[in-house]
Amino acid sequence: MNAGSESKPGPVKHRTTVERKSDREVVVTRTINGPARIVFEAFTKAELFKRWWVPKSMGMTLLSCELDARVGGKYRLVFDHSPEPVAFFGTYVEVKPYSRLAWSNDEGGEGGSVTTVTFEETAGKTLVVLTERYPSKEALDAAGTGAQDAMGEQFDQLDELLVALGESSGQ
Repeated sequence: MNAGSESKPGPVKHRTTVERKSDREVVVTRTINGPARIVFEAFTKAELFKRWWVPKSMGMTLLSCELDARVGGKYRLVFDHSPEPVAFFGTYVEVKPYSRLAWSNDEGGEGGSVTTVTFEETAGKTLVVLTERYPSKEALDAAGTGAQDAMGEQFDQLDELLVALGESSGQ
């Protein structure tokens, strides 16, 4: 390596943890390489959300993405899925910009979970803690942890998006 040349290190890859905390709760934790404001916006602005939310390995496409991230606002995500598209939808129940976000997952009816995400920034990185709380042990058992397990890939894609956003803004 030439001592006179400088190379910019790539983003540090952080580990995503998925843990069943109780009979009704699964918690996903990850540090993201970016400020809380941008990470929060990646969860609440459709034009950013659709660029990272679907794990590429699943081979699915997000056909439509509607996010009205305000208390009482609705969201609706429609994915291509064989034999027909599948929709996920619900209502935002808590929105505290750059620190906390919560929504209901209504497609499951009364057995739907509530997702809460907190964003805690330290030194330009954001600790994201995503908690899925189900109405019963049976509802969590029926849902499994497949969606939470995919969050590792999704958060890798979020890190990649933040790098791309940093490059496009000239940072």
